[in-house]
Amino acid sequence: MSEAVTRRRKGARLTDFKNRWSEQPKGHLISDVTEKPPLPSGEDEGERQGALKRFSAMWSSFRRGKRDKVKDPEPEEQPGPMVEDNTSRQHKYVSGQYFFEYLVVVSLKKTKDGSSYEPQITYQFPKKDGMARYQKEEEEKTLKAITLFCFPEGINWAPLTEYHSETFSFVLTEIDGSRRNGYCRRLLPGGKGARPPEAYCIISSLACFGLFSKIFDEVEKRRQISMAMIYPFMQKLREASFPAPGNTVEIKSFIPESGTEIISLTRPLDSWLEHVNFGVLFGCLTDEEVLLVFASAVLERRIVFIADELGTLSQIIHAVAALLYPFTWQHTLISIVPEILIDVVMAPTPYLLGVQKHLLDLVIDQGDLLVVDLSEDKKQTFIESIGDESSILPPKLQAEIMEALSKRQKASTVEELNRVVSEAFLHFFVRTVGHYAPYVKYGHSGEPGVFAKRSFYKAIESKTTRHFVKKFLQTQMFDLFIQEVEQQQRGPQQGIFHKKIAEYQEKKKREKARKH
Repeated sequence: MSEAVTRRRKGARLTDFKNRWSEQPKGHLISDVTEKPPLPSGEDEGERQGALKRFSAMWSSFRRGKRDKVKDPEPEEQPGPMVEDNTSRQHKYVSGQYFFEYLVVVSLKKTKDGSSYEPQITYQFPKKDGMARYQKEEEEKTLKAITLFCFPEGINWAPLTEYHSETFSFVLTEIDGSRRNGYCRRLLPGGKGARPPEAYCIISSLACFGLFSKIFDEVEKRRQISMAMIYPFMQKLREASFPAPGNTVEIKSFIPESGTEIISLTRPLDSWLEHVNFGVLFGCLTDEEVLLVFASAVLERRIVFIADELGTLSQIIHAVAALLYPFTWQHTLISIVPEILIDVVMAPTPYLLGVQKHLLDLVIDQGDLLVVDLSEDKKQTFIESIGDESSILPPKLQAEIMEALSKRQKASTVEELNRVVSEAFLHFFVRTVGHYAPYVKYGHSGEPGVFAKRSFYKAIESKTTRHFVKKFLQTQMFDLFIQEVEQQQRGPQQGIFHKKIAEYQEKKKREKARKH
């Protein structure tokens, strides 16, 4: 490792950065950062410090908003090229019925001095007109952030004659707490000779990776004919209603020499898993390794995933977060860390980060964290670890998860695979904390309940399970879960988690009855 890198880690910058992070409240959900564009080539240390300060300030503001349970303001849909009136259009977007907010094409353009490339938005649909000044400023920040995540490697590019197309995703979290998903496909544009790649990026409030991958296939097909062919297809898509889980929407689109095509877009029935493909996770890690990653995530530790492929990083991050269902990761989550933000690995708070392998030297030696290598040519999976990962989960429950995961070999579709894997980890939470409901004591009508924590974990018979649960109760994901339960009125709980709890409790009753 170079001397410059060593100084960078051990000098005043690291201390100052950690101090800024330690001042942040221990708040709730954090996703990919959206505050600023890449700094130009030749940045000095002051510019970089300023960028980190803006990044830290944004983070702090958002955390406070979530802790105070401030309701996300509803985004205003501005007049665009659509025919319907503004009121109905705004309601449609806010209710999540639109497929997407907008599509942009990000191209790499030569800098003024011609020494490097910088990403710029060269196409946007629809155009946002009629905005107030502050809305335009916020829009510009978001668009610059999109370029940052579409080309996270920075400015060091060269013209190419061959480039492997890749699709990946990221999450944009604004200062007010509102969240949008970014879906990106990078490829080499049509033309002759060496040229830099370009990226198509769709911003949507909807989390459905598979569906947007198919949309990209259609966009790419039309781009090869003409950029003008993208507009009518995206217009039809934007006018269509987003289908309910298990349903299909058909988009009619005309292509010269091919005529009118009907594109069918179907949502999976398990809608909470439509953003996930567990096959990628188990293609990179063994069952035992997935269990160690899950154990670290469930105790909200710092985890960094390393890979060359952007698609692999984004898929793995979302898959690991999905293993925690019905709980939600409440800390920093950046599926692909742009090179300019790599100092985020110094943060002392929990995180799930995806980092490209060429930045590995800037990740190691950062204290207690788990660094997981996902690349095919890896020498070892866990480059760094704390060492106790295999003892976090109760041994008996580890064995049950492993047995349940073995059934995925019979799965013939992504949906079946996702269901088998999710139920294996869902059953783990049913077994450990599924008995929580009777320990939420409600007072008078309308008053929030109170969770009897001590009585709850003392009711667990297994010592190893009780030891794990005592640690899990200290996590923010459980804290937020139980807060929401306390705020709810009495009555049966809904959802797949509570359905599985009821099934498990009924099974225990039958087993107990047979014994007597």
